[in-house]
Amino acid sequence: MKKNIIAFLVLLASVLGNAQEVLTIKDAVSIALENNFEIKIANNNLNIDKVNVSEGNAGMLPSVTASFIDNNRVQNTSQTLQSGQVNSLKDAKNNSMNYGVSLDWTVFDGLRMFARFDQLKELQKLGEVKLKQTILSKIGAVNATFFDLVQQQQQLFAMDSTLVISSQRLQLAENRFKIGKASKLEVLNAQVDLNTDKVTLLRQKELYATTKIKLNQILARDVSTDFSVLSEVKVDNSLLLYQLMELAKKQNPQLLSQIIAKNVSELQLKQVKAARYPNVSLNTGYNFQNTESSLGFTTQSSARGFNYGFTATLNLFDGFTQNRNEKIAKLEMENSQLAIEQQTQALESQLSTFFQTYLTNLELIVLEENNEAIAKQNLAITIDKLKIGTITTIEFRAAQLNYVNARVRNSNAHYQAKLSEIALKELAGTIAY
Repeated sequence: MKKNIIAFLVLLASVLGNAQEVLTIKDAVSIALENNFEIKIANNNLNIDKVNVSEGNAGMLPSVTASFIDNNRVQNTSQTLQSGQVNSLKDAKNNSMNYGVSLDWTVFDGLRMFARFDQLKELQKLGEVKLKQTILSKIGAVNATFFDLVQQQQQLFAMDSTLVISSQRLQLAENRFKIGKASKLEVLNAQVDLNTDKVTLLRQKELYATTKIKLNQILARDVSTDFSVLSEVKVDNSLLLYQLMELAKKQNPQLLSQIIAKNVSELQLKQVKAARYPNVSLNTGYNFQNTESSLGFTTQSSARGFNYGFTATLNLFDGFTQNRNEKIAKLEMENSQLAIEQQTQALESQLSTFFQTYLTNLELIVLEENNEAIAKQNLAITIDKLKIGTITTIEFRAAQLNYVNARVRNSNAHYQAKLSEIALKELAGTIAY
């Protein structure tokens, strides 16, 4: 019988556990990578950049065109010959038909096509970096919201425990009142404090529910999806500033974007300079022509065959437009280099600032954990004194609130340290996904 009861309890716990999803940070990140709209859009933009990387888009391949032209005319025609003879025809028909295939191929344009092809490759790299930036940003948001939910849950547990203590205090006050060892005022004070704790708990539940909705939104799933999270925030306390700096200079998406933008501007300058060289193109084709006329010396003619040739052009003078375009391209390249230096400095400043906050938060974790332990011990002593009536209700309430506040501060200290860790890893491009 006892074994059956134990088996039933295990089965019941299993059913209750499966009734609500337990979401881990790893699962949340996986869902975001699969569902998040901004990540999908960035991925599609990258696919567009990949499609654009082609020899044809760079102008390196020939263009082949097929054409067919058929013209028909019906006219009243009159012709006067040198001899004075006049020929005329009413509703004279004239037909002209041309069709064929032509090929045009630019074989030299000052190497512009090669610079353009390299530029398309750089734009693909830029798309990859932008996708990574979007992923890091969204994964950072997932982590921040997830661990916010964890600390909201921890605060719920703290408020649940203080509600239990307040209920016990009210019961004790009522018992003492019944036997004449306490006044009605003590009972009323206990009831007011209990109601206050209930209001605080309701507010915390509301905040917890809205944070769930926010996380579901980031994960791009039904916002009403219910789940729970494990009530623990593990902070990586092994981060080093110089390592983060080195990684950021190699992996930070914003810095990499500026570096690629500089490469693009250099290739743009090459394309502008290509206009100083001649442009040579080949052309060939096969055409058929047929003409019919109701009046004239020739009533019908036809021709067919190949045509071929080449065209060479060279810009001799364009009102100094070429010089102006080159100066602008050089200035844009200089701006790109300045943007790299500016982004590098901003990155170093952000890392240094966040790292200092990170160190402070790690120290706060130690202090708040110690404070919570002291407050818990103080509350236990205060409860024992309240039971034997050697402490006032005001003193007890102060000890109770000190304990709750200590737990909340400890939870918040872990969360703030985790936020600092997330920010540092996002800047360094090392946040896990």
